[in-house]
Amino acid sequence: MSAAGVLCRDCLRETKAGVNGPPSRCSHCGSPRLMWHPERDALSIAHIDCDAFYAAVEKRDDPSLRDHPVIIGGGVRGVVSTCCYIARTYGVRSAMPMFKARSLCPDAKIVKPDMAKYVSVGRQVRAMMLELTPLVEPISIDEAFLDLSGTERLHHASPAVTLARMAQRIEKEIGITVSVGLSYCKFLAKIASDLDKPRGFSIIGKQEAKGFLADKPVGMIWGVGKVAQERLQRDGFSTIGDLQRCDETDLMRKLGPEGQRLWRLANGIDTRSVSPERDAKSVSSETTFDTDISDLGELEKRLLWLSEKVSARLKSSGLSGGNVTLKLKTRDFRLRTRARMLPEPTQLAGRIFEAGRELLALEADGAQFRLIGIGVGHLADATEADRGDLVDTGLAKEKAKEAAIDALRAKFGRDAVVRGLGFGGARKGEERKP
Repeated sequence: MSAAGVLCRDCLRETKAGVNGPPSRCSHCGSPRLMWHPERDALSIAHIDCDAFYAAVEKRDDPSLRDHPVIIGGGVRGVVSTCCYIARTYGVRSAMPMFKARSLCPDAKIVKPDMAKYVSVGRQVRAMMLELTPLVEPISIDEAFLDLSGTERLHHASPAVTLARMAQRIEKEIGITVSVGLSYCKFLAKIASDLDKPRGFSIIGKQEAKGFLADKPVGMIWGVGKVAQERLQRDGFSTIGDLQRCDETDLMRKLGPEGQRLWRLANGIDTRSVSPERDAKSVSSETTFDTDISDLGELEKRLLWLSEKVSARLKSSGLSGGNVTLKLKTRDFRLRTRARMLPEPTQLAGRIFEAGRELLALEADGAQFRLIGIGVGHLADATEADRGDLVDTGLAKEKAKEAAIDALRAKFGRDAVVRGLGFGGARKGEERKP
């Protein structure tokens, strides 16, 4: 297949580019969505990102939302999980406080997150990725890196064409859209996938990499956040080109080991491989309150509800956790965290809650809290969980009790069984985060 071929991403037919370059529209179907790049068929590292994922799933399932701005979030004091592209034209962004999002876009349809549904759809997309290559590195529920090196004979097409086919298949069979970035390394593939959203397909080749990056802000570099960007600007590095013009050794002398990483990425050098072994490091859940809470009993109710969510996720994932971390945020946005190791890995909501309650008692000093969360880390296989010993005589009864509760909830819904302390749980209107 010619590297100069022009592929229509709608009808998937290919034509040759003319002497003046690619045409503006497909000669077969008239679509303007044409893909052409001189290095197209020599590149195999891709980043695939679902477009406004949560909102797209909700619009798919409720056509009445299709032409409206949609915000996924909840509560007066929660934050935006994500929003559709219509809402983004009003200035709404992920992680924005809900009160601000409502102010910017008062006509938006607010939908509470349904994580079980999003996980299910994400798995469908992931399964399609794995049909292309075993080298799929998940980054989150809705994005991943893929390495399609050596797959041309299997799919009878270059990686670029194979990815275009998959993007079309996702749209037709799952009902959402994705954007694809293709390059020779992960750093540039990730950047490329953001260039033409939604339904985008962008390519950054080796020959153009340095020139493409030169005028971009240093904040575009992976790992450079707002604080690091401000520090680099104070040091005279506002654009990636400023880093390119430095000597690698001088930049290391000035910035330490981070200097080498920045210099290499600025020059389009990224040797990281696509690794399918990307294990979760923790499982957690948190909630933001509509009104601040200082009462220990009320905080414990929320903590139990969150502990049950974490336990359910561990059980469904075949995991257990060896430590527990409590997260609290005060009314003035100060973050407090406490952690403790467990005697052995656990999946049990009761044991996660008891560890969290002990930590909570140390922090419940009358302060007003706007958020509480709990998580488990030091993850292990489920077979390592809750083995007990001769001293732990109540373990078998506790496991049987939770198994019975889980079975009832699976059959009749989560509200079929409510533990005494957890009665009331998160109040109506409060944000419930996965």
